[in-house]
Amino acid sequence: MPQYILGISAYYHDSAAALIRDGQLISAAQEERFSRKKHDPGFPKASIEYCLKQADIKLGDVAHIVFYDKPLLKFERLLETYLAYAPRGFRSFMMAIPIWIKEKLFLKKTLRRSLSELSGIPEAELPGLLFTEHHQSHAASAFFPSPYESAAVMCLDGVGEWATTSVWIGNGNTLTPQWEIDFPHSLGLLYSAFTYYTGFRVNSGEYKLMGLAPYGEPKYVDVILENLLDLKDDGTFRLNMRYFNYATGLTMTNKRFADLFGAPAREPEAELTQREMDIARSIQVVTEEVVLRLARTVHKETGQKHLCLAGGVALNCVANGRLLREGPFESIWIQPASGDAGGAIGAALSAHHEYQEKPRHRPLQARQMDAMQGAYLGPEYSAEEIKSYLDSVGAKYQELGNDEIFTQVANHLDDEKVIGWFAGRMEFGPRALGGRSIIGDARSQKMQSIMNLKIKYRESFRPFAPIIKHDKVSEWFEHKGASPYMLIVAPVREDKRKLMTEEETKLFGIDKLNIPRSEIPAVTHVDYSARLQTVHPQTNPRFYKLLDTFESKTGCPLLVNTSFNVRGEPIVNTPEDAYRCFMRTEMDFLVLENFLIDKTSQPNWQEKTDWKQEFDLD
Repeated sequence: MPQYILGISAYYHDSAAALIRDGQLISAAQEERFSRKKHDPGFPKASIEYCLKQADIKLGDVAHIVFYDKPLLKFERLLETYLAYAPRGFRSFMMAIPIWIKEKLFLKKTLRRSLSELSGIPEAELPGLLFTEHHQSHAASAFFPSPYESAAVMCLDGVGEWATTSVWIGNGNTLTPQWEIDFPHSLGLLYSAFTYYTGFRVNSGEYKLMGLAPYGEPKYVDVILENLLDLKDDGTFRLNMRYFNYATGLTMTNKRFADLFGAPAREPEAELTQREMDIARSIQVVTEEVVLRLARTVHKETGQKHLCLAGGVALNCVANGRLLREGPFESIWIQPASGDAGGAIGAALSAHHEYQEKPRHRPLQARQMDAMQGAYLGPEYSAEEIKSYLDSVGAKYQELGNDEIFTQVANHLDDEKVIGWFAGRMEFGPRALGGRSIIGDARSQKMQSIMNLKIKYRESFRPFAPIIKHDKVSEWFEHKGASPYMLIVAPVREDKRKLMTEEETKLFGIDKLNIPRSEIPAVTHVDYSARLQTVHPQTNPRFYKLLDTFESKTGCPLLVNTSFNVRGEPIVNTPEDAYRCFMRTEMDFLVLENFLIDKTSQPNWQEKTDWKQEFDLD
């Protein structure tokens, strides 16, 4: 009989569930994709139900249920922090403690009750419930699915129970902790403090700060290093907590922080100025320097050739790109769901390999780059399900054969049409990887602004990523090897770039935006970089075939790829989500598997509510 282990992350942000069978990951999904509430922190009921349905089992068939951190240790940190900073933070303390006493302190009981309600199994008869530590979950999610037999592992995030940075050695089916940096000294929280200060939302706007950085100059690096961060040569650090409010307050930064940078925090949605761009560039430079120094130290101490990364900071793909090119490791592997959602995977794998001492299986990893299956771990929908929904709303569509759908889509892309692409299993993690994507022609000079302003309804400065055939990546970018999860930024090759005029080089900030930088301007950022995603026939043969068809027609083996959603909305999950998003925006065509839908042929779309009220802007 196969053995199943269910991993759960919940109650903080990005709730998720993951299911493994005999140590092999078979499904994973975030609750936000079902609830349509971005970063949904609630009990992941729908995600668990999906994982069980996909495996055709019931909860009673699961051997263990594993939660991704230890609430009692987290409560200990909360109490010790408030005591250390007393009497400051009393208001925050009085808001937090009732929630902990009512819910989180008795999380084991809460989990059992929710699992019992979901399954109909009495609490006393539920499968065994285990708890991993937060950074143990991150480390397990980074190492066990990786292609390495042994590697160093580095986890960097906001905070788990106590750890904010941790280093491990992975070997076979074991993870051995080496050392950690503890709260309140946190690279993730430092970056989030600047996210907050520049007017973006903490825990979701960090990637905006990273995207804004190339428009600025690193004017504040010395200010940060002299006042906020005591950075040692080995990469370890301490924060000067006199400037931060997150340990005890309701905000990330305080008045002393604002005085240091000469102004209060930017209000959300206020105009972005050169100052915010310079601040973004400065904290990005500092973050990259910390990551590089830490990596050099870890390499020196462990002697490992390979490095695995997880934790929210591992989603900083600019830092990852520098680490790959300039760092001491032969190769790096990054968990695509590096944030808390990925903790569900790590918790399940940790129970299998560490708690049960079961060996890792290598055949899958030998055939593929890793054991994540391209991160295509979510639901997929049959032609019958798609047709049934389209007929129910009176949609007009063509159902085409494989060759014909690829040919028609390639033609429409060549005509600068924007297409919603919905195919196969939904991706796990924050990035759309060709399962639930909006795609366009990267050669188009107008594609970035069309997608930002007419499709995504988001800030004009936000860059888009190229999705490229894996065997053509080095012809277009200064990069060799795979980057299947859109987690590496690399420069566009010089022979594909367009030289700027002397006048254009003098431009500052957002004025740089509309200057075409290369033969693929829609995916070339202002610093000639691009966030790469390579497509592999082993994990996504359908999208590889589309790129192949487009290349045969145009000579270009890549497209623009962005997530299939509007601003503030989770990535679409169902055909209904996709059609609704399609009709709300100025997309030209929608592809649902082999169904091609032309916007101009659709019946009038009546919204019950304005989607801008439905979703909180991120």
